[in-house]
Amino acid sequence: MKQHLIVTIIAKDKPGIIETLAQVVSAHDGNWEESRMVNLCGKFSGLVLVTVDDENLEDLKADLAALTAKGIRTLVDVADTEEEPQSYKEIRFNLIGNDRPGIVKEVAQALSARNINVEELATDFSSMPWSGEPLFEANGILQIPMDSDVDELAEKLDQIADELAVDIELEIPTPTTTH
Repeated sequence: MKQHLIVTIIAKDKPGIIETLAQVVSAHDGNWEESRMVNLCGKFSGLVLVTVDDENLEDLKADLAALTAKGIRTLVDVADTEEEPQSYKEIRFNLIGNDRPGIVKEVAQALSARNINVEELATDFSSMPWSGEPLFEANGILQIPMDSDVDELAEKLDQIADELAVDIELEIPTPTTTH
């Protein structure tokens, strides 16, 4: 049987980190399926989804933990592979506004209060081109209950945007029909 592992990585950014991880995964006949990685303030940070046979699981986990000696810290969690019935539809979003402390908390609270799950989130900090004011951007994927009215959701997100003084744009997928 195969196990799905979520491997979290953090290390001082330098060449060879991904190669080192890939060698460890490969040495245990693991399969590197998905990953998200980024350099944040000089630290390499990432998440990797790895599948591995049960008989190689413990050795892989041990070898990943041993990477600490090379300055690569890992955290390994066995994923719950029991699939739950899909009860959400996904909508892409983009948020932009003046940066301030607490904006992620406020947005997350507003979404959670409306039973909206954040499936993916990427944020960035920059400056407005003309004024140099701090600018916050977020984009990602929201999961909304299948029985949600998308027009009502758009209105709710407009309310959130007004409350937080940000702009929120939605990419609502158009239904496809088959003939």
